[in-house]
Amino acid sequence: MRSSTPGRDQRHGGGTPVVHGSNLSEALHSAACEARRLLGAVSAAVYLADEEQGELRLALADGSAPSFFTLPGRMALDVPSATARAWATGKAAVLTDPDPAGPDQEHVLPYPYIALSVPVAVHERRFGALTVLRVETAGAYEPAQTLILEDIGRQLADFLARLVDDGFRVAAGPMPMLVPAGEGVDTSVRTPGWGVREVPGSSGTSMMFPLRRLSELLNRATTMDDIVAAARYCVMSSLRADALVLFTAREGRLWVLGHSGDSAELARRIHGAGVDGRTPAAAAFHGRALYLTGDGNPLLGETSAGESRPEVYLPLKGDGQFIDLPFADRSRVVAVCGLAFSRPRAFPAEERALLGMMAGPLGATVERVELSAEQREAAQLLQRSLLPTRLPDLPRLVTSARYRPADVTSEVGGDWFDVFRTSEERAVLVIGDVEGHAVESAAVMGQVRTAMAAYASEGHRPAAMIDRTGRVLAALGTDLTVTCCVVALDTLDGTAEVALAGHPAPLVRRSDGRIDALDAPANVPLGVPMVQPYEAREHTLESGSIVMLYTNGLVSSRSASPETCARDLLGSTDATHPSHLEDLADRIVSEIVTPQQRRDDAAVLLARYEGAGRQHEPKAAGLHIQRRDLRGVGTARAFVHDQLGSWGLQDMSDVVELAASEIVTNALIHAGSDVDLRLRAFEDRLRLEVRDSDTNPPIPSPLSLTDEEAPEAEHGRGMLIVEALADEWTSYPNGQGKTVALSLVIPQE
Repeated sequence: MRSSTPGRDQRHGGGTPVVHGSNLSEALHSAACEARRLLGAVSAAVYLADEEQGELRLALADGSAPSFFTLPGRMALDVPSATARAWATGKAAVLTDPDPAGPDQEHVLPYPYIALSVPVAVHERRFGALTVLRVETAGAYEPAQTLILEDIGRQLADFLARLVDDGFRVAAGPMPMLVPAGEGVDTSVRTPGWGVREVPGSSGTSMMFPLRRLSELLNRATTMDDIVAAARYCVMSSLRADALVLFTAREGRLWVLGHSGDSAELARRIHGAGVDGRTPAAAAFHGRALYLTGDGNPLLGETSAGESRPEVYLPLKGDGQFIDLPFADRSRVVAVCGLAFSRPRAFPAEERALLGMMAGPLGATVERVELSAEQREAAQLLQRSLLPTRLPDLPRLVTSARYRPADVTSEVGGDWFDVFRTSEERAVLVIGDVEGHAVESAAVMGQVRTAMAAYASEGHRPAAMIDRTGRVLAALGTDLTVTCCVVALDTLDGTAEVALAGHPAPLVRRSDGRIDALDAPANVPLGVPMVQPYEAREHTLESGSIVMLYTNGLVSSRSASPETCARDLLGSTDATHPSHLEDLADRIVSEIVTPQQRRDDAAVLLARYEGAGRQHEPKAAGLHIQRRDLRGVGTARAFVHDQLGSWGLQDMSDVVELAASEIVTNALIHAGSDVDLRLRAFEDRLRLEVRDSDTNPPIPSPLSLTDEEAPEAEHGRGMLIVEALADEWTSYPNGQGKTVALSLVIPQE
């Protein structure tokens, strides 16, 4: 059978509804042009059925941009559209705005057009449908106009039937033909603010640029900030709006996803507000775009009889206007974009069509980014749950650790650290890295860490711990490899036994400032077949020595010599006092905070060996507070009071109690998780640490917030008090969330 598919031939029809042409493309264009001209439509389209694929495909559209860009290229045969209904029923069908498609369906994201469609069929032979679009303000189609369109559809069907009888296959081409408006459409009419005023068709063509640019930006969007930036450039700027607020609805309340422009007050009013039937947002989440004036009146059309007018809940400047534009994905509104204008303006049909076309990809991108964020949060939650919540306290050993996840991947890694207290005088330090960035990496990390903990508690030496853990890993059947470093330290004599499994050797900073590597046989990573048995090596530490264990993510992206880079980090700040170990840890991780440097997870574990027989060994005590514990703050104050009294530091109790209550209150309110409180008293200073599961740092002053940050940021005002009380304070991620720590100088007698 010969094939006849649309080409690029064009021929305008005459003054009466007559379809003619020498081939399929000419006939399709003749029918569409006649339909648009005789019905005063902005565009007309011919859809041809592909029953094998179960869809109608757009073969040709004639009209003005952006109206014919609102026509779908393909549609299923059973969708609630005028085109599909006309094809299915063999009768004319009308789609108004909005369209009650069915008792359980809503017409989501309507365009400002009324569609009239008729079947292209003759003598039981159905080819498709002919559809015209008219601006909704032009009124309903008259019966005579429906008859004209039906006549054009029958003539087109007669022509297509003759083509089939002559052996041609009638089908839509791979892409539809789009014919710019010509005869019958006044191309001198322009949309204000778009294109060159004197050039016909310039405004409509210009309006396609922000739409196409928006698609490019959304394809690259990975965060909500990326979406807001794209909407700011392509939606807010193109329409010259003064403010943009992107928000969603969850559990009966509105939540701001992002905002831009003069939008701080709008965002504050929206964030956390309830959703009810008398707010514009409620109507928008039903899928209908709203164009409101400053007094709450609909800008376009009238409310139905008996319908209550929505109350305005957003402040508008003067007699300005506001748009609530819903974003939908798979017929579900996932977010709404609010646009505020300080001065009144009209919204022509072409602009409303443009907004409708923008809403679709915006909704899909919001859905994709939110799903990705949920998946990442779930993976990070898994990883955080496998890291230690706190490190054990030993009389002659002060430890500190930091963990930084990678920023350039949406997955999680397998870096981990741990400290096992096996007796009053012995501790085992472990750090490791599981290959890859996936949930499997985190799962394997948890299994390896558990095995290490078991073998350490049984008293095995480092080489035996690695050997036995390698056998466990082989039994798990994973293809991932694991590197690790194990250091067993006797705090009575300073003996440190080091065993490696393909991991960088730990470094030691001695009391005189000299930095050396605690060398040991490199061995092979866990998961690699072992030929020789794992070997370890002993070293002796002097009092005041600092040991640093680290993973490759700390140094691999910044230096051709990772060990040299690690040495520089270890020697980067003063650590002559045990209390300064936290400062050193903060300094080390501060070097890897930029996204370019965080291409891999990074973990660092520091331990300062104080030696045996020292007069002023650090004292430590901890308290665990359950989430939502209404008495938790009081318990924390009592704990601080009693503990400082037992250490002879009762004079500091009032200040530390106040600081502890403010930090614990902030953690219970904003993190909504369990809270761990720890006190550590050194020779010259006291350190208070509060841990929770929220990685967002506390902000001590509302003055430090920009308008963009204000609605979302955690900003307990009690942190102002903490800042005033402490000699030093900091906040850092700890693997399972964050730690807020403050340091106070102990008065000397």
